[in-house]
Amino acid sequence: MSGRQRGRPRSFDRETALEKAMRAFWEHGYEGTSVADLTRAMGIGAPSLYAAFGDKRTLFEEATESYVRQHGGFVDRALAEEPTARAAIGRALREAAVEYTVPGRPHGCLVISAVVTYSESAEEVAEGLREMRRRNVGAFERRIRQDVDAGLLAEDTDAAALARFAGTVMQGMSQQSRDGASREELLAVAEAAMRCWPAEREGPKEP
Repeated sequence: MSGRQRGRPRSFDRETALEKAMRAFWEHGYEGTSVADLTRAMGIGAPSLYAAFGDKRTLFEEATESYVRQHGGFVDRALAEEPTARAAIGRALREAAVEYTVPGRPHGCLVISAVVTYSESAEEVAEGLREMRRRNVGAFERRIRQDVDAGLLAEDTDAAALARFAGTVMQGMSQQSRDGASREELLAVAEAAMRCWPAEREGPKEP
């Protein structure tokens, strides 16, 4: 039996390592980020990565959850805090322009850009992100329907199409930011999108 003692596992701060993994996925995408890329970015060895986070897919899912907690809450806050769908979605688009162009970190939205084209092995990862994007559009639609029901928007307002329009603008802003669009340019896009919003009525309909 060898007298050499086994080395202790390398210690590291898990949250710091997760933050670095999130940024790697955010910048390079799910399939564009290899395990070797992750270990370099996180400053840990592959055994430590697997022991702390499981496989690459599990790490990506946790990194995505961390991203949503840190950077994705502006949509839910706008929908919860603003008095009308127009105010809420306008605020969400303007805040997207800011979030997507913060200096010193990858531009755009991880949930939108991390899996665009992908191999069959990444289908479940891609579907998870699609579902998150669908939930955002669904939240827009519910908020718009509230205004229709309250009489703030006309009864014939196509809430589903209007919600998808807002989601499409937001997704396009993410890609534009990755292509180099400035914050000011994206804010102008947000304002242009809101000029397409249907006119609001003077007040809620009578019960």
